[in-house]
Amino acid sequence: MKKKIRIIMAKPGLDGHDRGIKILARAYRDAGMEVIYLGLRQTPEMIVSAALQEDADVVALSVLSGAHMTIFTKVKKLMEDEGLDNVLLTGGGIIPKEDMKTLSEIGVGQLFGPGTTVDSTIEYIENWVNDNRK
Repeated sequence: MKKKIRIIMAKPGLDGHDRGIKILARAYRDAGMEVIYLGLRQTPEMIVSAALQEDADVVALSVLSGAHMTIFTKVKKLMEDEGLDNVLLTGGGIIPKEDMKTLSEIGVGQLFGPGTTVDSTIEYIENWVNDNRK
């Protein structure tokens, strides 16, 4: 039996707009993933701690506050410090293309903006995990 993809989903920082991430959480669950939704106002430390405890394959963040550079960079560093180099860090929000490129250069996975189809995010996550799961 194929192991389910285990995904941590969170809204870091003070951003309280959670409708989109809740829709994605349900879609990922319906696609057969095991979703652990941490909710609003999560710190990078809380997110990485949950990823460790839950043996996550993926950490997905929704950032609409403009703090994406700080948050993704901090979460990525904490993941590296904890040895989570085989865990995908991905997410989405209002993130300019040049910031997406900079975050990609430090090892953050693909980031998704408004208008991205749910199916394309599922396909990306499934392909990444299938290609990288050890």
